[in-house]
Amino acid sequence: MSDAEQHLKVLRLLQDNPDVTQRQMAQQLGISLGGMNYCLKALVEKGWVKMENFSRNPNKLKYSYLLTPRGVKAKAVLTTRFLQRKLVEYEELKTEIEELRMEVSRPSVGEN
Repeated sequence: MSDAEQHLKVLRLLQDNPDVTQRQMAQQLGISLGGMNYCLKALVEKGWVKMENFSRNPNKLKYSYLLTPRGVKAKAVLTTRFLQRKLVEYEELKTEIEELRMEVSRPSVGEN
């Protein structure tokens, strides 16, 4: 998975559930906890995500992850690029499937 794709998945996940933990995100996205932490730090550094610690929460490690206005814009751009790439892949796959169907329907050499 590319960084852009991973960033998009994290942004989508956070937009839907800002109170998700890093561990939960890592499990849902199938990446290591360290990789998730690295990704979140990158998103914070880009200014796409803001981490808020709830000081009144007895669990001092509890954070909420909020998409910033820049993060919302970045998510829209990443989504558009991802969709365009997937549409190209889809068209290529349709062409390949059609070629394979034609190949399978042709009689083999030596058949009557």
